[in-house]
Amino acid sequence: MVFGVGLYGCTESKPNFHAIDITGADYAKDFSLKDADGKTRTMADFKGKIVVLFFGYAQCPDVCPTTMSEMAQVKQALGPDGDKLQVLFVTVDPERDTPEVMKAYMGAFDPAFTALIPTPEQLPTLAKSFKVYYKKVDGKTPTSYSMDHSAASFIYDTDGRVRLYARYGAGPQSMVDDVKALLKS
Repeated sequence: MVFGVGLYGCTESKPNFHAIDITGADYAKDFSLKDADGKTRTMADFKGKIVVLFFGYAQCPDVCPTTMSEMAQVKQALGPDGDKLQVLFVTVDPERDTPEVMKAYMGAFDPAFTALIPTPEQLPTLAKSFKVYYKKVDGKTPTSYSMDHSAASFIYDTDGRVRLYARYGAGPQSMVDDVKALLKS
């Protein structure tokens, strides 16, 4: 006699993400930062949306503009669901990334993208709480420095819980797939 019982319908199916699933991580949970309009924002302000949070700076020559351009492509590829995506760009260069600079920078990609500007005093604690790296690299003049920084994005579900860590270079389609999966779950 065979007594095998199939429980296939009873198991919860988890989506297969392209990004690294960090659901339940004890970091990258929240923030309290001013946006380019001077309004203090927290993760709760974006409840109901999939949030993609990226750390960078406006004078970045490659990673940051590529990432923001890809995020604009992701939003467009989502079609009507594009309105359910909120991109947040946290500067690691608050000395040069003024509200005016950040408004223009975000506007070049999508006016709905939000820049968040920590104070120089907030930045070290914020970076530590998100486990991101940044370092000022001196240039030929005091104002021509660059910033080394982590190049990945944190993706949050519609309840504001960190879910995914997307490495730089995965391409927009991977992000589209992951956002769609989160919207379904």
